[in-house]
Amino acid sequence: MTTQRTVIITGVGAERGIGRATAHRFARDGWAVVGLDLDGPAAEKLAAELGERHGVPALGGQVDVADEASVLAARADVAAAGLPLVGAVLNIAGITSPVPFLDTTLELWNRVFAVNATGTYLVTKAFLPEMIEGGFGRVVNMSSVSAQQGGGVFGKTPYSSAKAAVIGFTRSLARELGPTGITVNAIAAGAVDTDIRAHGTTPELEASIVAGVPLGRQATVADVAALFAFLASEDAGYITGTTQNLNGGSYIA
Repeated sequence: MTTQRTVIITGVGAERGIGRATAHRFARDGWAVVGLDLDGPAAEKLAAELGERHGVPALGGQVDVADEASVLAARADVAAAGLPLVGAVLNIAGITSPVPFLDTTLELWNRVFAVNATGTYLVTKAFLPEMIEGGFGRVVNMSSVSAQQGGGVFGKTPYSSAKAAVIGFTRSLARELGPTGITVNAIAAGAVDTDIRAHGTTPELEASIVAGVPLGRQATVADVAALFAFLASEDAGYITGTTQNLNGGSYIA
C-alpha cells in the first residue's frame, strides 16, 4: 500500500472472531485500523494490541451498529483522532438466530435485521463520503452461505433473510457507486471456526457440517481475513457487486 489509509472494522470484540483476526491482518499490511464493537473495552484492548504488535495507528471504540446516533458518534471520534483518510469499511458485526421459525418472535426478527442489515447500511453511509472525497474506497460486507442456500449451517430463517438483504444491498450500492470508483462486495462465508460457533453448536452438528464440505474442514478466521484484505486492496479495483463464496466447496453456484 503506497499511501496509508484507515480501515473501519465492526465486530472486533470476540477473542477468536473474524473481526479481530481481520484487524490484525490489515494492521500487518500497514493500514491504520479503527476497530468498533458493542463491547467498547474489548475494542480498545484490540487497538492497543495493534499498535504494540504492528506499529500502526489504531483506535478502538464502542458502537451499536443498529443505532444511528451511536454510529455517528463513532464517526465523530474517528474524525477527531487525526487518522489517515478512510479507505475501507468492513461490515463484520452480526448476530445469528438458531431458533426454529415458529419459535421466533418479532423482537428477534427485528434485532437480527437491525444488526446484520441495518447496521451494514448505517456504518457504510457514515464513512462513505470520506472515501468518495478521498478518491479511493472499498466496502466489504459480511454475508453468509446461509443466505444463498437457505440456512443449513447454524443461523435459521431470520439470519438467512438478513444476510440475503446484505447481498442485495451490496449489489445495488455497487451499481450506484460505480462512477465514483468505490467498490462494494460481499463475502458469503460457510462455517467458520469462531467463538460464536464454539459456544452455540454441538460436536455432532459440527461433524455433520464438516462432512458436507469438500475441503474437509471449516474455514479459519485467517481464511476470511485474507479475503477481506484482497477485496480492500488496490489489486481488486475492478471487482465490484460480487458475492465471494468462502465455503470450502459446500455451496457451488
